[in-house]
Amino acid sequence: MADPTAWIGREARATDMVTAGAVARFRATIDRPGDGPAAPPGFHWSLCLPDTPTDALGEDGHPLKGGFLPPIDLPRRMWAGSEVRFLRPIAIGAAIERVSTIAAIREKQGSSGPLAFVEIDHLTRADGADAVSERQTIVYRAASTEPMPLPATGGAELNGWDRQRTLTPGAALLQRYSALTFNSHRIHYDLPYATGVEGYPGLVVHGPLIATLLLDLVAQHIGPDAIGGLSFRALAPAIAGQALHLLARADGDAIELAAQRDDGSVAMRARVAIRRNG
Repeated sequence: MADPTAWIGREARATDMVTAGAVARFRATIDRPGDGPAAPPGFHWSLCLPDTPTDALGEDGHPLKGGFLPPIDLPRRMWAGSEVRFLRPIAIGAAIERVSTIAAIREKQGSSGPLAFVEIDHLTRADGADAVSERQTIVYRAASTEPMPLPATGGAELNGWDRQRTLTPGAALLQRYSALTFNSHRIHYDLPYATGVEGYPGLVVHGPLIATLLLDLVAQHIGPDAIGGLSFRALAPAIAGQALHLLARADGDAIELAAQRDDGSVAMRARVAIRRNG
């Protein structure tokens, strides 16, 4: 990319409406049916989605480069992490507006080759009031030269955590979350592509889906309204069909979280800030 700074400050706006049906489908996807007046934490990732036509998608299923996001030459893209603040609940029926701004672009040389990081600021408003602010980091990297091995099983270390939940994400969960978020990246649903082209050992669980499941683990303990913020960093791919251990423990005025693969490696580290009343 000749001039990365040319994209800094670029802005995109989108609108949406929170429907009861969309919230019900989101809750059903994470196995938390309910009828409360507000959407669960993490629902904002299914709002204000890009409506890219199918013929404007690249081979990997992502929109072709050079629109809102910069045309970075590196072929592989992943959601590396986010810093999220939950400012107020998003009520069913709310009118939504999101403003997204390219905040920074950084290039560096990693141990596996060149990397490019794009940071995006998102502000989501519900009925005109700020509801969620987020700094999202996307990382671009070179194509893998060798396929990743399937992680081993039986190596998870689950001691020392206050709360835990183990699940095995399957293809149906990934398909539902892809549909909820209008995400057509083929690593989440096209097994021959995920293994043969991008070199993963199976279908890859979405980063924001893992973050949503971690938020749900906390919400079941302290209630969704007590969640003031979330920071997370994706560290290793979680693979469909393999156990994923969701872990939480108190850490002062916050909650430390991890999503651990069954081989003991950590797929995601996260931290929830607790909202204190008064």
